[in-house]
Amino acid sequence: MTKLTGSLIVIVTLVSLLTACGKSATSNETTSGVAASPAGIGSLDTTSKELTVYTALEDDAIKNYLASYKKKYPDVKINIVRDSTGVITAKLLAEKDNPQADVVWGLAATSLLVLDQNKQLEPYAPQGVERVLPEFKDKNVPTHWVGIDAWETAFIVNKTEMDKRKLPVPESYADLIKPEYKGLITMPNPSSSGTGFLTVSGLIQLDGQDKAWTYMNELHENIGMYVHSGSKPAKLAGTGEYPIGISFGYRGLQEKKNGSPVEVVFPKEGSGWDVEANALIKKKTMKQVSKQFLDWAITDEAMLEYNKNYAILAIKTDASKLPEGYKVDPIKQLIKNDLNEAAKNRESILAEWDKRYNTKSEPKK
Repeated sequence: MTKLTGSLIVIVTLVSLLTACGKSATSNETTSGVAASPAGIGSLDTTSKELTVYTALEDDAIKNYLASYKKKYPDVKINIVRDSTGVITAKLLAEKDNPQADVVWGLAATSLLVLDQNKQLEPYAPQGVERVLPEFKDKNVPTHWVGIDAWETAFIVNKTEMDKRKLPVPESYADLIKPEYKGLITMPNPSSSGTGFLTVSGLIQLDGQDKAWTYMNELHENIGMYVHSGSKPAKLAGTGEYPIGISFGYRGLQEKKNGSPVEVVFPKEGSGWDVEANALIKKKTMKQVSKQFLDWAITDEAMLEYNKNYAILAIKTDASKLPEGYKVDPIKQLIKNDLNEAAKNRESILAEWDKRYNTKSEPKK
């Protein structure tokens, strides 16, 4: 049950090295606006003003996040392709030989690690990468992916419905397997949801494979339905359809802010977590606007917007603060989490989970 320690607040000062690695050579520029890339790898399009961005960020946040980008680059047309983490990851893997995305923005780091293992990411160190906390970025130089924030497992509990049933609010993973909660719980399917995967992977990293699968067998008895969205369990808890939703912190706090009679509980054992991260997709012709987008995505302006929804940011600034509803520093809630290990075992974990529990999943649309 080891918690993430204060190492999250240590900033690696590799300013000169990372800045140097983040600059792209654009020599031999032609009149068509396509230049040779470093080491002769592909080419760089310096004239394109259209950008295709794949993301798993929440729908209702994207518009606000992009406001400062559009103010800075009003002439760039952005095509947003948004879906759940599992769907976006599968789409990117399927498009390996004919990539459609230019950049990935706000996808789980564990998914980006899978893509990197598949040689689908182009190394790029965005401007300001030296300010990103070491746990929130790739350790290669230049970086292959860079995080923007982290999200964590939480229980969203409808207090009104629990009072009707004369049941206590669960406070731990151990509580969730008590027989009185049978049929009252919903959680995300880890094959389609990043929140589902970080929860399952977190349980495995907390207790090891054997104990974790034994626990999930018992939890399965109390699950009413597995859904294909990390935020949906919070919404279902808010309406009372399933009074206990395994979701993530800020979505539960949003439900509460919007008037739902819910309580947001962070499990006593600690929360599984993952990083929302960005990366450049490897293509024959790269775009200068792709690199500019990744530069913008870790600016102070962007971080201020992320901070409205997430308490844990990849870059700490003087303006950073806990979003309304968080009572204590959530970093103390996070388990010790090896993202590389989670990514390495992702396929086998999902296959085992599907074999055991997929019969209770809601139908895919």
